[in-house]
Amino acid sequence: MKNILDSFFKDVGIDLGTANTLIYLKHQGIIVNEPSVAAINNKTNQILAVGEDAKRMLGRTPAHINVIRPLVNGVISNFEMTQEMLRQFLRRLQGSGFSISGYRRAVLAIPDNLTEVERKSVEDATMNAGCSRVYLIEEPVAAALGAGLPIDLPVASLIVDIGGGTTDVAVISMGGTVVSRTLKIAGDKFNEDIIRFVRDEFKLLIGEPTAEYAKIAVGSAIPLDEKLEVPIRGRDLSSGLPREAIIKNSHVRMALGKSLRTIVDAVLEVIEATPPELVGDMLKQGIYLCGGGALLRGLDQLIERETAVRAQVAEDPLTCVARGLGRIVDDFDHHREILDNPLKPIQINL
Repeated sequence: MKNILDSFFKDVGIDLGTANTLIYLKHQGIIVNEPSVAAINNKTNQILAVGEDAKRMLGRTPAHINVIRPLVNGVISNFEMTQEMLRQFLRRLQGSGFSISGYRRAVLAIPDNLTEVERKSVEDATMNAGCSRVYLIEEPVAAALGAGLPIDLPVASLIVDIGGGTTDVAVISMGGTVVSRTLKIAGDKFNEDIIRFVRDEFKLLIGEPTAEYAKIAVGSAIPLDEKLEVPIRGRDLSSGLPREAIIKNSHVRMALGKSLRTIVDAVLEVIEATPPELVGDMLKQGIYLCGGGALLRGLDQLIERETAVRAQVAEDPLTCVARGLGRIVDDFDHHREILDNPLKPIQINL
């Protein structure tokens, strides 16, 4: 009977991120990997596009069309848009043997520090989008599982998950979070830093897509041997006319300096709050970086230099959380005990 149910009812793992939403379909892999963006026509209240199609509209729409990012810092800021965005993403699974009316469970990854109200809103949005049962798991635990770390053993696995809205730093042991720290400093904040730097230094106003392009093209956490530079275009603040400027690797590094320092300090604080035996494990296990921010050039070297612990970027860091969710939905009964862990980890409050 169980095998018959499995053939008709599919489980999904949903990484509902501030920047991107990834959906893993049981035994089939990651089917949806789209930006967490939706565009709505204010005149008709009609959803025009979600995902990549909506992201291309950022900063390029008339007054009656709003392009919305319904999640901010890992938290739902627009419930209805999140629900509709998820519903449309789930519909894309129909061609993969998935039926909106026929499946049992969804496993969602959430930041460590969500309140009960914020957790409830995530559950409600997912169930309203079509899921019959929702389970939650902390993002660092899912990321560590996706990175192939031995989270079930009594050894320390230190994961630094730098997403779009939040950075989660956590020590995982025995399937749970021992010490954690969540920052609202991540990829989106990096973009804001670059926008502010270009405005102050170049007197040029640029948008978020241009800032993200500069970050990916020439950004780094440490000085590089090669000199990287890229042209960026925006509006001159003095004349109001279009202008092009050349932004270098050193400029982006200066722009990101304060935010990167905060992330490094959070890693140090988590290590200091970790029980001594687990700290000893870190020297052997090392620090693993995942999320889009982990792709910033030299970030692993910066953290390794500051902590004296070997740091490395996990394989395919962008999909680490989704792959961890995939391992859970592929073998749900085996991983059931790490879902909705009632034990509260130590939270470091600054």
